[in-house]
Amino acid sequence: MNGVIPLFKPKGVTSAGCVYQLRKILHERRIGHTGTLDPDVDGVLPICVGQATKLVDRIQASGKIYQGEITLGFATTTEDLSGEEIQRVALSQAPTAQVIDDCLAQFVGEVTQIPPMFSAVKVNGKRLYEYARAGETVERPSRKIQVDYFKRTSDLHYHEDSKTATFTFEVGCSKGTYVRTLATDVGKKLAIPAVMSDLRRLKSGGIQLDQTVTLEEVAAAVDQNQLNQVLQPIETVLAPLPNIELTSQQWQKVQNGGVITTDLTAPEITLTYQDHIKAIYRYQKSALGNYVPETMLLANE
Repeated sequence: MNGVIPLFKPKGVTSAGCVYQLRKILHERRIGHTGTLDPDVDGVLPICVGQATKLVDRIQASGKIYQGEITLGFATTTEDLSGEEIQRVALSQAPTAQVIDDCLAQFVGEVTQIPPMFSAVKVNGKRLYEYARAGETVERPSRKIQVDYFKRTSDLHYHEDSKTATFTFEVGCSKGTYVRTLATDVGKKLAIPAVMSDLRRLKSGGIQLDQTVTLEEVAAAVDQNQLNQVLQPIETVLAPLPNIELTSQQWQKVQNGGVITTDLTAPEITLTYQDHIKAIYRYQKSALGNYVPETMLLANE
């Protein structure tokens, strides 16, 4: 059992909880998710099974796309709706669309971000949320992220009853981006307290929302002996990389971690034997050949 399940994580469940449930459904312990989604966030969560767990870091490193909603007029401890309100400003009207668009454009490119206190980032061996729950604050290390685009996807809506304004957005960004922090930073640029009031991941690891399956659909596929309907093979996941079919002689060499020689010069290639990818090799020219082992997937059947 080797491959990636393109899971739709529902709201109210942790990413680790999804892994726990899948271990019971599949009767397989070698399972790992590819990037935590907060409990209040739903959407694409690629789950690696068997030999594919060796690809977790690779899939995590891929770009992600989210859609969500920002509410202007108040802020919380967690930067989303799950936290306690810490600031409120009554708005008399919503900002104009042009003001919002100009603000979002300032976040495109390389951005320095400080992770929220309620996050899993470790400082001095402890998760930030552990400090936050204890009422402690610590200096948080900044990080560089990449925002490919950040665009408004709805009109601005003013809510007379709460004196707040909302709009929806879509953002394409790198690994490690805290979208709720983007939302609060938008508010800071506008000098208005803000929170992320909704979020869904649309794409991760090359998997899009319309390709996902639910936990219930995975369980049904197992019951019907049709797991192949919901488990993407490693060959599909690694399809974007150049591939060569190994000869029997090359396969013997690869099984022992040997260097191989090909006419290719791509940074990485996949090696296939009898229709299954057995390894990822990276380009490194030497007297012995020009590709050396990067990730071994010898048990991929």
